[in-house]
Amino acid sequence: MEMPAMPDSLDDLARQLDQFARDRAWEPFHSPKNLASALSVEAAELLEHFQWLTEDQSRSLPPEKLEAVGTEVADVLLYLIQLAGKLGIDPIAAAQAKLKLNAIKYPVDVSHGSSTKYNER
Repeated sequence: MEMPAMPDSLDDLARQLDQFARDRAWEPFHSPKNLASALSVEAAELLEHFQWLTEDQSRSLPPEKLEAVGTEVADVLLYLIQLAGKLGIDPIAAAQAKLKLNAIKYPVDVSHGSSTKYNER
């Protein structure tokens, strides 16, 4: 018997998150301000795993550290999806618009191999 496919779209994940919060009556706590704060905390927890590592060490995490980083990545993603939903922002559309803007700010011929910020050239 074939297993049904796991939901893998952001829309599906957003619906799961909404249901998860509704089941626990957490909606009153999920204001945009609170979600943005939680997102920032989780991003800091993600960064904490890389604190004091060298560049090379950060590229080759041991399996247990990689698993912990994956958990923090998930937390960041989940709060970001919830925040976008509360504000009516389509994160895919916002990311695509940002990529277009970045392509203008950082044209290949000027930015190739450079980490210089667009307004510092």
